[in-house]
Amino acid sequence: MMTGRISIMMAGCSLAMAGLCAPVRADTAAMAKLFGAREEVLHASLSPDGSAIALVQPLAGQASALYVADLAGSGELQPRRILTADGKPERLQWCRWVGNRRILCNVYAINLLPSGQISYVTRLLALDADGANMRLIQGNRSSGILVRDALYGGEVIDWAPGQDGHILMMRDYVPEESLGTRAAQTKDGLGVDDLDTTTLRSRTVERPRSNAGAYLSDGKGTVRIMGLRDMESDGYSSGVIRYMFRRSGSQTWEPLESWDDNRNGFDPHDVDAALDAVYGLRKVDGRLAAFRKALDGSGKEELIFAHPSVDVDGFVRIGRKGRVIGVSYATDRREIRYFDPDMEKLGRALSRALPGAPLIRFVDSTEDEKTLLLWAGGDSDPGRYYLLDRATNRMVDLAGDRPAINFPLAKVRALSYPAADGAMVPGYLTLPPGKETAKGLPAIIMPHGGPGARDEWGFDWLAQFFANQGYAVLQPNFRGSAGYGDAWFKTNGFQNWRTAIGDVNDGARWLVAQGIASADRMAIFGWSYGGYAALQAAVVESDLFKAVIAVAPVTDLDRLREEFRYWSNFRQVSRFIGEGPHVEEGSPARHAASIKAPVLLFHGTLDRNVADGESQLMDSRLKKAGKKSELVLYPELDHYLDDSAARADMLTRSAAFLEQALAR
Repeated sequence: MMTGRISIMMAGCSLAMAGLCAPVRADTAAMAKLFGAREEVLHASLSPDGSAIALVQPLAGQASALYVADLAGSGELQPRRILTADGKPERLQWCRWVGNRRILCNVYAINLLPSGQISYVTRLLALDADGANMRLIQGNRSSGILVRDALYGGEVIDWAPGQDGHILMMRDYVPEESLGTRAAQTKDGLGVDDLDTTTLRSRTVERPRSNAGAYLSDGKGTVRIMGLRDMESDGYSSGVIRYMFRRSGSQTWEPLESWDDNRNGFDPHDVDAALDAVYGLRKVDGRLAAFRKALDGSGKEELIFAHPSVDVDGFVRIGRKGRVIGVSYATDRREIRYFDPDMEKLGRALSRALPGAPLIRFVDSTEDEKTLLLWAGGDSDPGRYYLLDRATNRMVDLAGDRPAINFPLAKVRALSYPAADGAMVPGYLTLPPGKETAKGLPAIIMPHGGPGARDEWGFDWLAQFFANQGYAVLQPNFRGSAGYGDAWFKTNGFQNWRTAIGDVNDGARWLVAQGIASADRMAIFGWSYGGYAALQAAVVESDLFKAVIAVAPVTDLDRLREEFRYWSNFRQVSRFIGEGPHVEEGSPARHAASIKAPVLLFHGTLDRNVADGESQLMDSRLKKAGKKSELVLYPELDHYLDDSAARADMLTRSAAFLEQALAR
């Protein structure tokens, strides 16, 4: 329990102390390098006894490395590198302690399969804290000819099943063809193993099932929930998952409830062994709310928390056992409703101690939860990692996400503006530092990706870069955005593109009407669905924007559908896109001749989400129509352009393009 004030030991000049730091101004390329750089800490984990920390940090290109640092003493961290992934194609996604001397890492890559499809491939590997005894954990333990690609390397569903260094691992078994007299491995689908990460010896906890899609453990080594995917006769997923549960001490599976693509039913998230219940989400008045459902067979269910305006989108956990301490949701900014009184007091104390970084995330903890690893950030603070001793209330500043950005950043203001039909569209406005009251600014409308996503209050490297360059940036959560319930999401931003794009364009008009922006210096920038929205906005209102930038955009809805034909979720994607006149009318590549503004396109050539052919098609159609278009392709990069140099190049090119197009 918190009994006093938190004292913070700072390692260096943080953004909260920006007034004491020398202001930095440089040319556009230098700023692009600063804002485009990947975060200095990609993932962090605290050992169960609190003696060491593991950090995944970026290297050049897409490379990354695992560092381990001892936490004894009060001096600066002295991390030692114990593992490197060169990014060609292997990359480290996360590394987490499975014992006081053993670490488990998730390695992923994007590969071009023999079929010509681009796919993510994941694997788990374990190693000691000094880098020794490295062992690759195969997702499939067979050694013959597999009947399908083994792409999924497994997932940990329980980090503390009872023995140090052990995990409960959800594992994909791929059957193999018979090789002469050798008996083929016939197991198929997802199962659960108890795995010793040092010896790789394992025992089966749940036999593989071909239609299994998920398992949930209770944090003590017992699997209590299983999700079974409904598959259609042609092998495509129906989009429905049926959940089963076990009563305490039983081996019999019983029906729990179903969940589908339209968020109908009950979506289980976390099992609480002490309460013999599962936490999950269910809709109340069209918005997701948090429930707790008994696992004793009674079916008893209680509403834990519902918000009247937004979805509850997840549960907040702490510790190796994943103890649920609250729920998370986003209104104007991310908020937490705590269930645990001590954690609620701690949250309030942290807000007082870190007023410039009100967004708090509990990253990890020791086994006894007495020492916490947390992250704190805000709109003008990219974020820092801290170590908190709850007994002494002493907090040590460990590392920052973007320590090179040590100058004042723009503030982000939550607002809403009227759409043409009177609906109030929420969004965020970022104005150049020092120009919060300026009028007639050059402006950028920046629709988010998804479309089943939303923007949130906080640090955004794209918006902050453009604000640094003197632009007003508006990020609208148009209708079709997630997080606001079914009525706001509608069908989605593709099938209801007219409403979504109308909201985006109304944001541009609102900026001009308020005097914030100049009508003849209005641009639009978007990534993924945001890139689609940028292009389609310029199609339907050709005089509104004077420049269009689209990163990894969808440009043809039928083409997007076909990109998923050979994957099990093809029917789900197809239903999401839909059929009808909106496909023709809402595909910007088919209406390139309507766009008047110059267009700049960026795309990675190994994009699994949206193939680079979509940008190539758009560029070709624009040039054929006599329009100004430039396409920049980044070889070997995926949808997220996870390369600091590439991102810096994209920002530099974008700034130069806007400068010319808007004649600043």
